[in-house]
Amino acid sequence: MQNLKIALFQTDLLWEDIPGNLKHFDLLFKQMNEKVDLILLPEVFNTAFPVDPEKFAESMDGTTMLWMKAKASELNCVIGGSLLLKTGDGYFNTFISMHPDGQYDQYSKRHIFHLGDEAEIIKPGSKKMIFQINGWKIQPLICYDLRFPVWSKNTYQDGQFEYDLLVYVSNWPASRSYPWKQMLISRAIENQSYVIGINRVGKDGAGNNYTGDSMLVDPKGKIQLQMKPDKEEIVIVELSHSFITEFRQKFNVGPDWDQFMIK
Repeated sequence: MQNLKIALFQTDLLWEDIPGNLKHFDLLFKQMNEKVDLILLPEVFNTAFPVDPEKFAESMDGTTMLWMKAKASELNCVIGGSLLLKTGDGYFNTFISMHPDGQYDQYSKRHIFHLGDEAEIIKPGSKKMIFQINGWKIQPLICYDLRFPVWSKNTYQDGQFEYDLLVYVSNWPASRSYPWKQMLISRAIENQSYVIGINRVGKDGAGNNYTGDSMLVDPKGKIQLQMKPDKEEIVIVELSHSFITEFRQKFNVGPDWDQFMIK
């Protein structure tokens, strides 16, 4: 396990414009001047949120998946972000971690936002997913999942933590930016894990405003990075293997965590 270098993309998103968004990310990728292990993009980075999945959901061999495959290979890193996907039994808001060799992992958003339009058509996922890069175990979750600490909970078994980095990709509105920040800190502390929240900026076609406020929080709950509000930017961060390992050795609460099953 070595240090992990991650590029955080806090960007504006074009409303219902898949080609336009992919072209925009093509241009942003060219601005990176160093090699990274992982690129993180916001929730529904190719369409913005919410949009009609009947019109914009793609298949597993659709335009965006092919683009992710090509870019992961070109940049020789993992690319992670969510998009609307259509499978045999419905529409899902799915996080994809695309690896340079074309292999990918997927996680479908568990908690669908019933206060908005998402729950009317999008189906909830039922399984967590953890992918690995350079020995780091990474669990991706999506936006509204942040409000459900039981679903986000790390586990400890046979001397091992289930994950080392918890990632939330989001379209989290400006009106609820305060709980966004507080919950990201809480999730880091209670799970003894690094936490990243990557959010968009700008205004969507439904009139929702987004300030970004993307953050990196260390396992002690200290904010290591808070990106500038209302600003599109790319920031590269490096997560320390020695820091998380030493902290967990000195103050390991994992053996005392409650064990439970989620139904």
